Amino acid sequence: MIHVVLCDDHAVLRRGIRDTLAEAPEIEVTAEAGNSCELREVLRSAACDVLLLDLSMPGRSGLDVLASLRETHGDIKVLVLSMYQEDQYALRCLKAGAQGYANKAGDPLELITAVRTVMQGRKYLTAEVAQLLADSLAQPEPQAPHSALSERELQTLLKIASGRRLSDIAEELMLSPKTVSVYRSRVLEKLKLTNNAELTVYAIRNQLV
Repeated sequence: MIHVVLCDDHAVLRRGIRDTLAEAPEIEVTAEAGNSCELREVLRSAACDVLLLDLSMPGRSGLDVLASLRETHGDIKVLVLSMYQEDQYALRCLKAGAQGYANKAGDPLELITAVRTVMQGRKYLTAEVAQLLADSLAQPEPQAPHSALSERELQTLLKIASGRRLSDIAEELMLSPKTVSVYRSRVLEKLKLTNNAELTVYAIRNQLV
């Protein structure tokens, strides 16, 4: 039996994932969590072989959680689930210790394949992620300026480019508006830009949105 824990702040999505995994008789969802604090409590008692981890959550982000898990629960295999396109986060997640990266917009039944794959000790790579990995190894190119952004800075860039106000971003990420404003200032500085309009143009030109 493969014991799976779901960590995602959207209850409806968790329900859909649970229903999908129920199609596989050898997979059992043992617990669910909506954020990093709930996950910490869940892992104290629930059996977990594979963790399905949302990348964008309130409070501590998926990458932060992933880093902590490597230290406290190194035996748990982590499959990251994200609404972001593979070219934005997949390689970051794999380098941080995830065993796989799946896009939430993909075929739900692929999750079963992904869980089985990582449980066997192998990396789960979609064709898109495999191509990104091959390109990064075969033809190393100068990294784009946004590759130097932290996860929160990149999230801030993507949300601004999508038309979100700083107050909306702060609410979504459960951060103070002042903290989000600091992230915005760092992004502008690192990308050598001056305003939100230029951030949006940058994101579009680099196919981030």
